[in-house]
Amino acid sequence: MTALTDYVNFEKRGRIGMIVVDYPPVNALSHAVRLGIQKGIEAAAADDAVKAVVLLCKGRTFFAGADITEFGKPMKDPGLREVLETVEGSTKPVVAALHGTALGGGLETALACHYRVCNPTARVGLPEVKLGILPGAGGTQRLPRVVGVERALKMIVSGDPILAKDGLSDGLVDEVVEGDLTEGAIAFAEKIVDEGRPAVKISERDEKVAAARGKPEIFENFRKSIARKSRGFEAPENCIKTVEAAVNMPFAEGMAEERRLFEELYVGQQSAAQRYFFFAERQAAKIPDVPADTKRRPIASAGIIGAGTMGGGIAMNFANVGIPVTLVEATQEALDRGIAVIAKNYATSVSRGSIDQATMDKRMAQISGTTDYAVLADKDIVIEAVFEEMGLKKEIFGKLDKVCKKGAILASNTSTLDVDEIAASTSRPEDVIGLHFFSPANVMRLLEIVRGKKTAKDVIATSMDLAKAIRKVGVLVGVCDGFVGNRMLAARGREAEALVLEGAMPEDVDRVIFDFGFPMGPFAMADLAGLDVGWRIRQGKGMTSEVPDSLCELGRFGQKTGAGYYKYEGRNAVPDQVTRDIVLKASKNAGIERRSIDDQEILERCLFPMVNEGAKILEEGLAIRPSDIDVVWVYGYGWPVYRGGPMFWADSIGLDKVVERMRSFRDQFGDQWEPAPLLERLASEGKGFKDYKG
Repeated sequence: MTALTDYVNFEKRGRIGMIVVDYPPVNALSHAVRLGIQKGIEAAAADDAVKAVVLLCKGRTFFAGADITEFGKPMKDPGLREVLETVEGSTKPVVAALHGTALGGGLETALACHYRVCNPTARVGLPEVKLGILPGAGGTQRLPRVVGVERALKMIVSGDPILAKDGLSDGLVDEVVEGDLTEGAIAFAEKIVDEGRPAVKISERDEKVAAARGKPEIFENFRKSIARKSRGFEAPENCIKTVEAAVNMPFAEGMAEERRLFEELYVGQQSAAQRYFFFAERQAAKIPDVPADTKRRPIASAGIIGAGTMGGGIAMNFANVGIPVTLVEATQEALDRGIAVIAKNYATSVSRGSIDQATMDKRMAQISGTTDYAVLADKDIVIEAVFEEMGLKKEIFGKLDKVCKKGAILASNTSTLDVDEIAASTSRPEDVIGLHFFSPANVMRLLEIVRGKKTAKDVIATSMDLAKAIRKVGVLVGVCDGFVGNRMLAARGREAEALVLEGAMPEDVDRVIFDFGFPMGPFAMADLAGLDVGWRIRQGKGMTSEVPDSLCELGRFGQKTGAGYYKYEGRNAVPDQVTRDIVLKASKNAGIERRSIDDQEILERCLFPMVNEGAKILEEGLAIRPSDIDVVWVYGYGWPVYRGGPMFWADSIGLDKVVERMRSFRDQFGDQWEPAPLLERLASEGKGFKDYKG
């Protein structure tokens, strides 16, 4: 065995040279790894006894992509492109042995090899689009030459991985190894030597890209198919252009076009935002005052109070990962209705092909229902998911305190209410935590984990782990009205309503927010959620808001009643004269002379209050870091990831400009526009939220 670098060795097994990489945890393609691969190919070339080469990785995976510690730094030679030219240029066949996840540069490395074998569970993919870039080491040029243009477009533009063995028929892999992968790869290499097979260069293959040549409709149809999902993103279009280059240009020219389009994205604001968010999501899992070795409480069973829309959705999350869950309702009728909705949701997934009937049956078997709280006695966690009424929640937690076993986690799905007040209705506030799921709970990825004053650290640690287990992104926040997400949403809502009274119409505000990149504007979102929800909350607080209250008094609760701010033709929202008349009347009643409001003012007045509220949340210690706020808003409220989140976006504008504009609005509209002290301080020091250390 010869050490080529700290992480790469060269070994020989008879006629087969082996380049063995061991760079835990994921064998990222760092400089030392790239250099080692290059040296390994050179060592094999120099040894006449070596007739073929196997490239393999120790540990849990083949190369899982680039080394994220090198992001944003100058690339040290040799770069991956140069290394892959050396691999593909080897006169001795190179066999890649795939296991785990060969992603990004990992798959590009495999494609530069002459043959590929895999174990049955290996997955491959090119996820670069999710970082706002595209595969930059030949992936966009080689993949279409192997799997065909249509399949390559789907893989590159979605960024989603596939099972490597599913590529056996088209040459993405050449053999699936059922037993020991290393031995299987060596045996395959011996076989190609015995059979005198050549070193097959994908770059020289043309038949599958030639089949798409002169057929621009392939690309136009694909663009149409992703138009809605890719709205606002730059990377998908550049990905498509690179595949077009693979079809219409010689390989070398296509590689040059790939490099040009890659660099165009890499220096852009969208890629910066998406790469920032990649790290932000991972940072959110780190809780400074909760040690990593904190003992977790076991979660092997769950109970849910309430089988409505939220309760049913929450239950599905547990069932999906094999955790038995029991729904508790006040009446058998409500329980039956809730379980029927869950079954209908799963049936829809079966009809769409996202799961099969056997999977649905297995998941439904994990869900049971009862009207008897006593059934919850042995549950490891119980989540309350009823109406936002403090009295009702306290009554439920009082019951849970008496019924649930010692050490059970008692969680509330409240979206706004005081978790400490809820906890005080029990004799064990240390076991109480907020788990704020977002609707639809079986789809939305965010889980706001609300830490009470007395919540135990092991409850926090367990809840963070639980979020990951049920495929959510957990973000720890503190107790305040609305926590992080809804508190900032309220600031946006206040200005959206003010803009409507001053001269805009709901559709004007919604259009600006939609064009910014949100899936919908505030008024369309209110219609989707149901205007009666906010109406009930306002009534509980003794508050009024003339426009939405008037709509509710007419029974216009949003999409579910066919009308709210908009009238609905199916799911299509149509601006409505009834709403217009209510708005004009409200403006008159408030003594406001309506005026024309431009799009820039609408945008700034909706989003700057969110930034300001975010600064206050940080000052109050209710979020650990600015990036946590951004994770909440991207995963919980549809903030476009290509803009990073509200705090990142504010930094990209410049906090000095944000403060200057807010002061102007303060002079115009009042003290609610007073910049938060943290915002003013960072702006005066020429800093951004990125510099905030808490």
